[in-house]
Amino acid sequence: MKMSTEAENRDCTLNDLPGVGAATMEKLVDSGYDTVMSIAVASPGQLVDATGVGESAARKMIKFARDALEMGFEDGESLLKKRELVQKVSTGSVAFDTLMGGGFETGAITECFGEFGSGKTQVGHILAVNMIKQNPDATVVYIDTENTFRPERIVQLAEGIQLDPEETLRKIRVARAYNSDHQVLLTESVEELINKKGFDVRLVIVDSLTAHFRAEFVGRGTLAERQQKLNKHMHALLKLAGNYNICVYVTNQVSSDPAAFFGDPTKPIGGHIVAHASTFRLYLRKGKKGSRVAKLIDAPNLADGECNFMVESGGFKDL
Repeated sequence: MKMSTEAENRDCTLNDLPGVGAATMEKLVDSGYDTVMSIAVASPGQLVDATGVGESAARKMIKFARDALEMGFEDGESLLKKRELVQKVSTGSVAFDTLMGGGFETGAITECFGEFGSGKTQVGHILAVNMIKQNPDATVVYIDTENTFRPERIVQLAEGIQLDPEETLRKIRVARAYNSDHQVLLTESVEELINKKGFDVRLVIVDSLTAHFRAEFVGRGTLAERQQKLNKHMHALLKLAGNYNICVYVTNQVSSDPAAFFGDPTKPIGGHIVAHASTFRLYLRKGKKGSRVAKLIDAPNLADGECNFMVESGGFKDL
């Protein structure tokens, strides 16, 4: 269920863009700018780099695309109708779903941070299976940066909700990212899966978002470069979520804040860049007697709160 656009209704194509000939068209498509929407949300610098045209020509292309899509102001009632396209992906836990306002939203980024063993990867696996349960034709993209994806776990979870394990695994596209550049490239290739290969991508999981960035950019001298690159990566994920009504779930590592004398010193990596780009933010930690605690610490339309649940072979179970 993709977000509809005015361009689709008007049959506006790249051929209609001003100053775009066959050579420029080929360069645009090769660089991933194969829809009017992709042009509309690009920056002039990106189009200049992709095609070699002048900045003035790039701005004219972007203006034409935005005018065609009517990407100006719209009233709140229209936005409310668009919100009807948002889907909630269940976790299988009533308490967890209630905390999230019915489940994990499409069209948004949900960041989940916590210490190792807190259940971040478990959430990703469960969302993947439940998305396929709710949308039999859906495809899930799993970008694995820490070798955490386990097909055996998918089989367990699929059997727990009466899904065919082999069919479920076939609907999950897994890619191992070996460094931050590869991770960014894999994120950008999701649009190709949708537009060129016809996959109905409904969920994108990045586990973990910051592992490579943390390992490659060491020391305060590299902090600005790291944050700039991370910011670009987060906005690429935001663009995917918004343009294609995809649920984006990212896990994040944590560090201990030495300045925190009182309370929980656990602090997510990525700072304000990740915090501001994420629509929902969850903090996962271990609870009593093997349980897990999920705490919602940021959401645009939900109150802060927390819930407890157990991780079992068949999925999450309410206490």
